[in-house]
Amino acid sequence: MTTAEHALDALGAAPARAGSPPPLPRPSHVSHASRTPGAPAAASGDAAAAALAKRTALPPGVWRTGLLAALAWFGLGLVTLLWPNKPIGFSDWNFTDEFGIATLVAGAAFLAVALLGARAGRVGRTLRPAGQWLVASAVVLALWEIGTAKLAVLPSPFFAPPQSLIDVVNEDWRRLGLSTAYSLRLLANGFVIGALVGFVTGVAVGWSRIAGYWVHPLLRFLGPVPASALLPLAFFFAPSSYVAAVFLVALATFFPVAVLTWSGVASVGKSYYDVARTLGASERFLVLRVAIPAALPQVFVGLFMGLGASFSVLITAEMMGVKAGLGWYLQWAQGWASYANMYAALLVMAALCSGLITLLFKVRDRVLSWQKGTVKW
Repeated sequence: MTTAEHALDALGAAPARAGSPPPLPRPSHVSHASRTPGAPAAASGDAAAAALAKRTALPPGVWRTGLLAALAWFGLGLVTLLWPNKPIGFSDWNFTDEFGIATLVAGAAFLAVALLGARAGRVGRTLRPAGQWLVASAVVLALWEIGTAKLAVLPSPFFAPPQSLIDVVNEDWRRLGLSTAYSLRLLANGFVIGALVGFVTGVAVGWSRIAGYWVHPLLRFLGPVPASALLPLAFFFAPSSYVAAVFLVALATFFPVAVLTWSGVASVGKSYYDVARTLGASERFLVLRVAIPAALPQVFVGLFMGLGASFSVLITAEMMGVKAGLGWYLQWAQGWASYANMYAALLVMAALCSGLITLLFKVRDRVLSWQKGTVKW
């Protein structure tokens, strides 16, 4: 055997022996599917299904959920305009036609965005994640409209149809807007004061053993007490109802921020401090440049918790003694049996709280941009 034959044997490809007929080449035009029984029928079936799907498919880029949302909003508009309202003792619900026309316009807008697909640009990219919510909101509004204005299953004046909210905004927008501004001012003052005091307290407790010895028992003992439980004492000792409300909002913010900041500072790994001390870092540097930055994710958790707690206390304080605000507006609407005004105030509260949480998320993303990828919430 020659050297070339030995090399071929090592590669696993035995050479053709002298005098042996060469192997027949495999026909390249014969596919594996043609050798499998029943393959021609399966291939033809797949081709027919693909052709049918191509004929029935929507144009490329069409937003299917957007089409469903447009259909739902068109249905809501037709129900509002074509189904007469049930008489309830007075003329009729105001702004019924305007509400129906607005829903039809919304349905037309969703239809345009759905048909444009990728060409809708930024509007389409914004609406696509909320597609199912757009459908659900139209269905809920339709059920609300039918149960109140059309069938009067839900008794008036305790339950008002959606168009009554438009009437409230049209008639009482000045008082509602002023109450919202007062609530924002009170919430901002209390939340900022409580967050700053809670942050400083949490850093002190987490860093200093002396501060932890004296403050830790107080946090464990007084922290779980709801801020609203101290409302009578606050209104008794404070010089004014506004100062009492600010104190209660600040107290509701203080506890979660202090506890979470303390937890964040105390959980910083010892190796970070050792490396910084090796490089000659002072105690001030360790606190400001090592402990606090490492604890910031926990601090923001406390801020989120404090925002929710402070908003609840805010409404309670305004209902008890403050002369203006959304809580006061709720009390006033309930006293006059203006339940539509009460529902409008509740929607404003929900929008306000949601907007503040969204703003806080943006602040967190900006402040913790250097920790991108490690923060999972």
